[in-house]
Amino acid sequence: MFYSKPSTFPKDFLWGASTSAYQVEGCADSHGKGLSVQDLHRPINQADFKDASDHYHHFKEDVALMKQLGLKAYRFSISWSRVFPKGTGQINEEGLEFYHNLIDELCNAGIEPVVTLYHFDLPLALHEQGGWSNPETIDAFVDYASLMFEEFKGQVRYWLTINEQNVMINHPNAMYPGKVPSQKELYQQNHNMFLAGAKACILLHEMDPQAKIGPAPNIIAVYPKTCRPEDIIAADNWEAIRDWLYMDVYVRGEYNPLAWAYLEEKGLAPEIAPGDMEILKNARPDFLGVNYYATATVSAAKNDGHDRQPRNGDQQTMVGEEGVFRAEENDLLQNTDFGWKIDPVGMRTTLRRIYDRYHLPLLITENGIGSLDVLEEDGSIHDDYRIDYLTRHFKQAGLAIQDGVDLIGYCPWSLIDLVSTHQGYKKRYGFVYVNRGETELKDMKRYPKDSYYWYQDTIAQNGANL
Repeated sequence: MFYSKPSTFPKDFLWGASTSAYQVEGCADSHGKGLSVQDLHRPINQADFKDASDHYHHFKEDVALMKQLGLKAYRFSISWSRVFPKGTGQINEEGLEFYHNLIDELCNAGIEPVVTLYHFDLPLALHEQGGWSNPETIDAFVDYASLMFEEFKGQVRYWLTINEQNVMINHPNAMYPGKVPSQKELYQQNHNMFLAGAKACILLHEMDPQAKIGPAPNIIAVYPKTCRPEDIIAADNWEAIRDWLYMDVYVRGEYNPLAWAYLEEKGLAPEIAPGDMEILKNARPDFLGVNYYATATVSAAKNDGHDRQPRNGDQQTMVGEEGVFRAEENDLLQNTDFGWKIDPVGMRTTLRRIYDRYHLPLLITENGIGSLDVLEEDGSIHDDYRIDYLTRHFKQAGLAIQDGVDLIGYCPWSLIDLVSTHQGYKKRYGFVYVNRGETELKDMKRYPKDSYYWYQDTIAQNGANL
């Protein structure tokens, strides 16, 4: 739909930026922090998460950069194992103090903290006791959430429960040290994560009625390759399995019927204990986080032994499954340096589909482009491609608002360069360049990129410059 008037963003729009704890903080095995499953990754000739971007020691400098940028919100995660080194039990007071200092700094700068409780970094001690397959992990998560809600009541108004739960189930390779669970085990873990998130949601509403809470899944519109009815069925299949399975449980407290039919057909349906569905039903979120990078394109499965392509653990990589769908390339879209599709209009489509189904406020919690940024001799970083990417996506977000979507904010990934889960430090996302290499830490100095100053102007004009 075309509009005669240009789109505008609400006056209180949350222009923000995002990171996650294990990808920026560093100090992975010091200052009282326990190990998480991410800390076991030790790639060869590629950055691990031990030092990351050393945000732990640079947080005041980083918040000052946020304030100068004009951010209205900062979406970040708390490291569960920095607060509870064993996942439960003894509290690490030094770790808790770090988050108090960070959140105090944000609030004093007039920046809204948007806090994710769990972003891929399950405490290793809990993993060794069965992880999300063990129902006791649900209790540990609720205890952890309870402490966070109590400690930061009145300061944190926006909470996110679990980041990209659907990615952890569909692309588990990067989330599990050692043996990857079977699909049957994964979907049982999925159900347990649903319960953990739901209980945290209910708990926050009891403890701090003024605060808001929601999930942060990776949601994308799925396109059929052609207008063939079979391709459309395949697109419906994958969208239900990848997206609506999660969103329907989060919002409606029920399993999507098409996704449930898939789980039963494949023998993957989880065991549901008495009372589980009542818990899920009572945990309606206040808003929905949306991590969006690009759409997916599929066709009907051919059942010729080639529907399922090799998996590489990348959440934007299509896999395919016999009898369900076949992954396809969309030749109408550009690619990033790292092979991810670029589809700004697909963001508008995705936001419209989500809002049409659930009628809850939406917050874009991740969206960005990873590239091979270069630090020039004069300290500049010319990332016109990032400016172009975000300009096009911001415009589509504005059009989605005109379409009637209640979009309350946009937190691009990421504030500063961080360690990519799959490609280490060479894949840079930040508005701010961090001077380190894959294995050489250098001086960790921060350098604002061209996109930083462009975003600064965009925020100041509330998107009117787009």
